[in-house]
Amino acid sequence: MKIGQLAERTGVSTKAIRYYEQIGVLPEPERAANGYRTYREGSADRIRFVQDAQSAGLSLLEIQMILDLRDGGDSTCNHVIGSLKAHLNDVERQMSELVRTKNRLTDLIDRAESLDPAKCDDPNRCQTIPKGNQ
Repeated sequence: MKIGQLAERTGVSTKAIRYYEQIGVLPEPERAANGYRTYREGSADRIRFVQDAQSAGLSLLEIQMILDLRDGGDSTCNHVIGSLKAHLNDVERQMSELVRTKNRLTDLIDRAESLDPAKCDDPNRCQTIPKGNQ
């Protein structure tokens, strides 16, 4: 199949398909006599895997490593589990940071709503934002 057909079948742009080839996520296809790329049926399945893995939070580099292992005949389950656990840890860390930020913002809003705007006389700052660690 040609690149346009592969793009239509997978919902991925031809530019993305060429990029996947460039970085090694998708094997370089054979070329027809006219120079057009000719993709095998498995190319669509591979691109769908890339999309699914990205939606699970894996980077293209991580996906490439998984595919390289698979292409070499190696098992990938433990590698994928490790990657997913690392991403889960990152998400949990980010969630903790977001909760701290939310609490800080809530405290600032509560503080700001208790202040008298008439007493805001510092020309260089808004009294809503406290100095240092107040």
